[in-house]
Amino acid sequence: MKTNPGRFFEDYRVGDTIRHAVPRTVSGGERALYHALYPARHAMQSSDAFARSCGLPQSPLDDLVTFHTVFGKTVPDVSLNAVANLGYAEGRWMAPVWPGDTLRSESVVIGVKENSNGTSGNVYVRTRGLNQHGAVVLEYVRWVMVRKNRLDAPAPDPVVPELRKVVAADDLIVPPGLDFSRYDFALAGERHRWGDYEVGEKIDHVDGVTIEEAEHMLATRLWQNTAKVHFDATFREDGRRLIYGGHVISLARALSFNGLANAQMLVALNAGAHANPCFAGDTVRAWSEVLDKAETPAPGVGAIRLRLVAVKQGAAPFALRGADGRYLPQVLLDLDLWALIPR
Repeated sequence: MKTNPGRFFEDYRVGDTIRHAVPRTVSGGERALYHALYPARHAMQSSDAFARSCGLPQSPLDDLVTFHTVFGKTVPDVSLNAVANLGYAEGRWMAPVWPGDTLRSESVVIGVKENSNGTSGNVYVRTRGLNQHGAVVLEYVRWVMVRKNRLDAPAPDPVVPELRKVVAADDLIVPPGLDFSRYDFALAGERHRWGDYEVGEKIDHVDGVTIEEAEHMLATRLWQNTAKVHFDATFREDGRRLIYGGHVISLARALSFNGLANAQMLVALNAGAHANPCFAGDTVRAWSEVLDKAETPAPGVGAIRLRLVAVKQGAAPFALRGADGRYLPQVLLDLDLWALIPR
C-alpha cells in the first residue's frame, strides 16, 4: 500500500519521535495571504520601517503564520484522523521568522489515554518548529482525540503528562534587539501602553467577521492542513466541514487589534481550548481579559497575559461558562496568551 491513511489511536506509542514532511520556505506571499484572510494590522508585522524603529532588522512574519505553518506539517501524522483538537499548553515563540526562512516540524508523543467508549483516545504531542539553521522558532504541546481503526486493539497503559498551566514570565523569549523606548503610538494605531491595562480588565473588541466556506478552504490549503474534517464534507454525519480551529485563532487575534493594537508580538501560548465547533456562516467576535502583567529586561518592553475569547452570534457580552461550569454553546475559543507591549 503506497498511500498514507494516517495514524489511528492504536498506532501511537509514548516516546515516538515523528519528523514531519514537508519543509516549507515562507515569504512575503504568506504575509500577503494572511492579511487577505484575516483583518490583521499590527504594525510590527505590517511594516519593515516600523519594525526597524523597534530594533528589529525587518518586519517578521505574523506569529500565527509560524504557528499555522508548523502546525500544518503535523496534521498528516497527528490529527489526520482526529475527532477534535482538544487543547494546548507550554507554547513559546522562541525566535522571529523572517521572509525566506525554511520551517520544518518534529513531534514527540508524550501521552496516550483511551476513552471510555473504546472507539477513540487522546494523544499528547510536544511539537517543535525549526528553521533552516536547526534553531527552534516555536514549541508547544497539544492533545488530540483520535479515532481507533481497529476497535479490538488493546488499550495502551494510560500516560497523561503533567503540564504547566502558565509559562512563567521569566521564561518568555524577547527577540534580540527589540526596543520599544522610541515606539510610535500614532503609527501603531492606539495610545494604550502596558501601564494603561489593569489585571481583571475586560475588553470588547467590538468588530465581527462572518466566516465563509471559501476563505476557510483557502486557509487550510495555505497551511497545508489536510485534516479530513476540514476538507471532506462526507466525513461528518451532518455533511458540514468543520472550520479549522487555527482559523478562528487568527480571526480572534486580528479582531483584538481594536483595543490591543500595541500587543505587538505573541511570545507564549499558556493554554487553549476549542470550546465548540465553528462552521461557515458563523459570525466571529472576540473579547479579552487581562490576566497578568510582567516586566522584561528589554528597553521599553512589557509583557501582558491575556485571555482571548472568540464567540459567535448570540453570545452575551463577556459570557464564558454556564452554571454547570461548561462552556456556553456560543463560545468558540478560549486562549491564554502572553504578548509583548510597550511600557
